[in-house]
Order: sequence, then C-alpha cells, then structure tokens
Amino acid sequence: MADGNRLFPAPRLILAALVAGVLAGAVAVYVSESGSGNNAPAHVAAGDGKDDAVCAAKADRAKKVAAAATGQVAALLPADPPQSLKSLAFNDPDGKPMTVADHAGKTLLLNLWATWCAPCRAEMPALDALQKEKGSDAFQVVAVNVDTGDDAKPKKFLGDIGIETLGYYRDSTMGLFNDVKKRGLALGLPVTMLIDGDGCLIAHMNGPAEWSSPDAKRLVEAALGPSD
Repeated sequence: MADGNRLFPAPRLILAALVAGVLAGAVAVYVSESGSGNNAPAHVAAGDGKDDAVCAAKADRAKKVAAAATGQVAALLPADPPQSLKSLAFNDPDGKPMTVADHAGKTLLLNLWATWCAPCRAEMPALDALQKEKGSDAFQVVAVNVDTGDDAKPKKFLGDIGIETLGYYRDSTMGLFNDVKKRGLALGLPVTMLIDGDGCLIAHMNGPAEWSSPDAKRLVEAALGPSD
C-alpha cells in the first residue's frame, strides 16, 4: 500500500489513537460484548516470575525501540516495565491451541481485532501489507480475531477485503483480551503489542495505526536491530 493512500489521514489517525487511549465508551472501538467493562486496570498483573525478571531487564531496549515509533505509529508506548507475554493463549490457523511462547525466537506484532470494531476493520489491510513486506523468519504479524461465536463472520470479512498473507489466529472466548486487559495493556480494541523473540513485551498501543506506512516499517527494523 502506497504511503500516499493511507487508511487514515495523519491528523485523524492521531485523534483516533488518542480517543482509543482515553475515552472508555467510544462506539466501535471499545469492547461492548464481553460484559467485563472498559477501563484498563492501573496495575500490571502478576506475570511469569522468572521470565518477567528477564524481561524487566530490557527497559532500556524498550525505550530505544519505542523512540523509533514516529509519525503514523507515534501512539506506540514503551513497555513500563517490559513483561513476559509467553503465556498469552489463542488458536493457530489450524484451530489448535497455542501461546506466544510457540513463536520463540521471532519478533511479533500481536494485534487483537474484531469484526464489530470499525477501526480494527479499517487497519486490517495495512497489517496484511506489513506482513507481506516484512514477514520473515525473524518477524511476523499475528492478528488474533476475538469475535465470539463461530468462524463464519470473521472469515467472510477477511475474504471480502482480500486479506492474503495474515494467518487466521482466533480466540472466541474473550480470554485473550481479558488477560491483556488485566495486565494493564488494553482499554479496548484494537490493541497491538510488539513482542521480542524472548516473549517480552517491548511496546504497546491502544487504537488503530497505519501499519503499512514507512513509519511502521522503520519501527519493525528498529525492533529487529541490535539490542545494544
């Protein structure tokens, strides 16, 4: 997708990201089907013990990578502190249970989306384009659909808009979203997390972004760069 044909003009995108970060009742952005409320907790939930300690030591790395988040992805925040997300669970494209730990050694852009979330729907082509251009043995976009019910609606949506490269990851239980919310990372949808090869959260964002933009590609390159 050419940079001149962005899904969101820059001012509108920034406004949308700000709204997604501070307004708890925004229509189509915030979770209204889970019955669990819209306000993210102020604290970070207890994580994975030893793994969290390893991740916490990456605070400087998180700040360095997040500093590369400018322009179309400027709403991305450094993890404070970085924490282990190895245990986040969802189904793989074959419908089998998996966790972030199953992607060990690969940097992930983990995105949670739903068909009833208008900003989520709008950014899917950009996520697909980012995976098509930057996806490799070192980096992958993992977009997890969190619609309740069966697969028919989300699969039809992806087919209708011509998604070609994103794998169909799924969690119909809202367990994944609620786990992320308890960790203090999610206010609603979409929510996106940049996770390194050790399963450590490096940066995160509430709200949509133009993920096929040059800004997003530079961010990926920074995340894949040297750790020191």
